[in-house]
Amino acid sequence: MSARVTKPLLSVAGFDPSAGAGVLLDVAVFRHLGYPGMGVLTAVTAQNTRGVKEFRCLPLRFILSQYTALTREVSFAGIKVGMMGCRKNLRVLGRILSNHKNIPVVADPVLRSSSGTWLLERAAVPSYISQVRGKISLLTPNLAEAALISGKRVKNLEEMKEAARKISDLVESSCLVKGGHLEKKVIDLLFDGRRFHLFEKEKINKDVHGTGCFLSSSLLGYLAKGHPLLKACELASDLIDNAIKKAVRIGKGRYAFRLFSV
Repeated sequence: MSARVTKPLLSVAGFDPSAGAGVLLDVAVFRHLGYPGMGVLTAVTAQNTRGVKEFRCLPLRFILSQYTALTREVSFAGIKVGMMGCRKNLRVLGRILSNHKNIPVVADPVLRSSSGTWLLERAAVPSYISQVRGKISLLTPNLAEAALISGKRVKNLEEMKEAARKISDLVESSCLVKGGHLEKKVIDLLFDGRRFHLFEKEKINKDVHGTGCFLSSSLLGYLAKGHPLLKACELASDLIDNAIKKAVRIGKGRYAFRLFSV
């Protein structure tokens, strides 16, 4: 009798040659959680541990071709959405998500890199919202992304609550606002459509690349395992806290996750 094969998780995101973020990191996290990982590349970046130098969006038809080739052979246990790169790519995102209504989908709205490069033009934010609306389980913006999407300043816990509620209404899903850039403590805030939940950790004095990708991909893994949203957030929060503590400096810039020993 052949061994049971777990359905893979899919990352729809960009390629980071340093492996610190994007599809390469997502797949490593999926595997750590016991899932095969697959990827559909939306863009290719030129970057290292110090930051993004430039990027190129892949042709729309080629993105769709990657996805179609995979779906001819497999079905997915869940989908993580990361960097889309260009407004035109959002059309294929909407098409992909429309085909998967009964599995968990976690969208990380990657709008700007930590080094300051815009990875999706500001004017494309309304299009992004329209393509994911009603098609995802959870949106995971950081403070800056939450401000851009909500149109409100997001600098403290009360403003995070206001933004999370508005974003949840906009995308018709739960919203987790990541508070890693708050001054004193790390506080992630989940609005599940009814209540707020806080996930608080002590700040760790390490500037680690790819924390948003790591958190969203681990959240997807736990949701795919069948955990309720609140429990998935608790588990993902603990996992990334431990992974940050073990992060190492590979190059001359930011720390990186130890992908096979988190």
